[in-house]
Amino acid sequence: MRKFPLTRMSFNMLLALLAAVVLVAVNEVGYFGSHTAVQRLEQAQATRRTLDRLVREMLSIESGLRGYLLTSNAQYIEPYAESAKSIERNINELHGLLQGLPEDSSDFTELSNQIARRISELDLSLQLRRNGNEDAWKFVVTTDIGLKHMEAIRATSDRMIQRTIQRAEVSNNEIMHSLTLSRIGIAVVAVIGLLAFYMYLRKAEALQDANEREKEVQARERSQLEQLVRDRTASLGKLATHLQQVREEERGHLARELHDELGALLTAAKLDVARLRSRVNLEQPEISERLNHLVETLNGVIALKRRIIEDLRPSSLSNLGLTATLEILTHEFAERSKIAVEVNLEPVQLSDSMQLTVYRLIQESLTNIGKYANAGRVLITVHDYPTHVTVQVRDNGSGFDTHMVSPTAHGLAGMHHRVEAAGGRLTVTSNPGEGTLVSATLPHST
Repeated sequence: MRKFPLTRMSFNMLLALLAAVVLVAVNEVGYFGSHTAVQRLEQAQATRRTLDRLVREMLSIESGLRGYLLTSNAQYIEPYAESAKSIERNINELHGLLQGLPEDSSDFTELSNQIARRISELDLSLQLRRNGNEDAWKFVVTTDIGLKHMEAIRATSDRMIQRTIQRAEVSNNEIMHSLTLSRIGIAVVAVIGLLAFYMYLRKAEALQDANEREKEVQARERSQLEQLVRDRTASLGKLATHLQQVREEERGHLARELHDELGALLTAAKLDVARLRSRVNLEQPEISERLNHLVETLNGVIALKRRIIEDLRPSSLSNLGLTATLEILTHEFAERSKIAVEVNLEPVQLSDSMQLTVYRLIQESLTNIGKYANAGRVLITVHDYPTHVTVQVRDNGSGFDTHMVSPTAHGLAGMHHRVEAAGGRLTVTSNPGEGTLVSATLPHST
């Protein structure tokens, strides 16, 4: 079930990685192509600017010389000299720009020679003018040699400029090609990214649906388990209540059997002993002592029988009521255990089963105190309220940690179940060295 999401996830990762690789490759190819084309474009533009400057400087040097020749004004010589230096710099710059371009080498050589011849011609006219040779320099100026030289210079520079324009167009085309390639690459990557995102959404939706289904299955299973636990708990509670009822019925039956059968036998035995005493010679010490011992034994057995019957099913509950029965129980416990017991019992109106619950609660609490508490004093209270009855048994014994109660402590578990089965609530509060408080709240009716 989990291999499918992992496979889809791996495919999405590969798709995203492919998109990243394609994007990087397109970007790098576009960058290097554009960078090279831009360099060539800049070189072509620089070449064109240099050629334009050369032509302008040639026109400027020619204008300066003509001004000097016509006016003999020395101010025209300074622009002439500056233009000559600028021409030399531009030729050197143009030579550097045309390195690696064999198709322009011949034109550059031709242009350089043409410029050199034209400058030589101008220099010759300047020298003739300075030397006062009027006819010579006028002859040179009036000839069309200079015009032909300038036309040749313009033709060569135009040819080189046209070639430069072509290279610039090629560079522009390469730049546009790189941009187009980048656009296509970005579009492809965008499509791949959208596809990966779509697949991720599909996968996320599938995972969410699977999680929802799994949650629904878990919720149904949990609900079924909780219902099963509730049913089992209710069944166990009913079983425990039934067992307690059966136990009380067995105790009542056994108490009646002991009272009726054993009581009758013991009564008959006492009558037989009394009849025997009236017929034997009591002056003999041995016989008198034996009879007295027998009478005491029978009385002890009768008292033991009465105590066992009261423990099994206190008859005083139906004969004397709950308050008197609890006073008898606490009094007998104090005599047996030598523990001081203080009671504060309010009369309460409860059903027979509820009275038995209160009695068993206090009886079990006193039994635990006698076995484990090492207490010197016990306080028992029963208070009646309009809607409920509270029962508390407090001792000043050694106490215990309520979180460390052994699972085999059936006494406390039985007390809890008995009170809860009667519709009440039982709490046990204790700490080591601080004694124990057993508190129960019971309704007036169940």
